[in-house]
Amino acid sequence: MSVDRAVMLTAEGKVDLEQELLSLRTVKRPAVAARIQELTMDGDVSDNSEYEDTKEELMLIEARMREIENLLRHARIAEKSDSPDEAQFGSQVTLIDENGVEETWTLVSQEEANTLHGKISIKSPVGAAVLGKRVGDNVIVRAPGGESTFTVKLIE
Repeated sequence: MSVDRAVMLTAEGKVDLEQELLSLRTVKRPAVAARIQELTMDGDVSDNSEYEDTKEELMLIEARMREIENLLRHARIAEKSDSPDEAQFGSQVTLIDENGVEETWTLVSQEEANTLHGKISIKSPVGAAVLGKRVGDNVIVRAPGGESTFTVKLIE
């Protein structure tokens, strides 16, 4: 992924990326490089699938490092509004679906999105639909899987 534009990040997102980069540089890449060296010392690697897989893993780590470095180079930290009356970039929004199930999401950029950590992109169907909404508003989300309705319960 090449980034030639400003990348909006939350302050937390920037810290997360910096920590990931540090971990890749100081833990993962050295461990994988050491494993490659071990495998080459074991003899012929021309037909060794473990060696090829480990080399591929190293290439993926280095590609991710370059991607993070590029993101951080172009990062702009979004300032959060003092009055979170409406959902905006960086807001944490609690939604209630038609069945009464609550979901809480932080609205972030595509580069920072991670649904496993409760962060959705403002470009995603839910993120885009929630932007600009206020507590009590109904939100209709049109996604490839169909249409869903949510009510905004809380904005932080």
